[in-house]
Amino acid sequence: MKKVNFTKMVASGNDFVVIDSYPTHAKAWVPRVTSHQSLAKNICDRIYGVGADGLLVLEKSLPTEQAGKIADIRMRIFNSDGSEAEMCGNGARCVAFYSVKVSKRQSVKDKIKIETRAGVIEARVNGDNVKIKLTDPKNIKLGIPLKINNRLLKVNFVNTGVPHTVIFVEGLDKIDVQNLGRVIRYHKRFSPQGTNVNFVEVLSNNSIKVRTYERGVEDETLACGTGSVASALITARQSTRAPEHQKINVHTQGGEVLKVYFDKINNGFKNVWLEGKAMIVFKGEYYV
Repeated sequence: MKKVNFTKMVASGNDFVVIDSYPTHAKAWVPRVTSHQSLAKNICDRIYGVGADGLLVLEKSLPTEQAGKIADIRMRIFNSDGSEAEMCGNGARCVAFYSVKVSKRQSVKDKIKIETRAGVIEARVNGDNVKIKLTDPKNIKLGIPLKINNRLLKVNFVNTGVPHTVIFVEGLDKIDVQNLGRVIRYHKRFSPQGTNVNFVEVLSNNSIKVRTYERGVEDETLACGTGSVASALITARQSTRAPEHQKINVHTQGGEVLKVYFDKINNGFKNVWLEGKAMIVFKGEYYV
């Protein structure tokens, strides 16, 4: 059997297994890239594994056409079903906290640049509070008609590093997120990559509550960082407020209120930041 050292982390109810395979820290055996998918499914299993929404693998950042210059660390995200995601907001906040507070490999204290498949993102760590700057959102589409269970729904779409559908509802606590979310996640309108699905209830001008069905986890999670951002941006996009720097508080199912900051410019957004807490739950050894 092979031993893999891991750290279990949580951000806003999203939980992750972190494996540090950065060359200077990889003292234990780390599986080859081709087996990460299998490892993710096994280690994220909540009965036979550690249990998590996803696996985060830290690697040395190398210059690529997508990432441009070298970042401080590279983050690969594997969902609990083994699929690899482009980006994970709460996962990135965990990686920033781990890199600055645990590995202490960063030359610039409390600031870090993380390479993801969606691009390089910037993070700032202040105690257990982590703020990340996401890549600019794209492919914003409003009022997309979807026929679901013989009903016509109007949904919205935005890519905040990964694809997200946003649906405004009343009585959020009564929504069947798991079943309705699964139908929309696999809807042909969003094939072949599918979509995450966010159900949003507006509480006030600058406050919303969100429940998310996550692609790859294939279930509702207690929070979703990129989903919280997507929900906040679509809320602002439909608002008549003048273009300006804005902040929206996002109430998650896990209980934490995430903060989303952005500049609303015409029909788009710039300088999008996500802020919330991250923490280490425990460390251990997993045997493969």
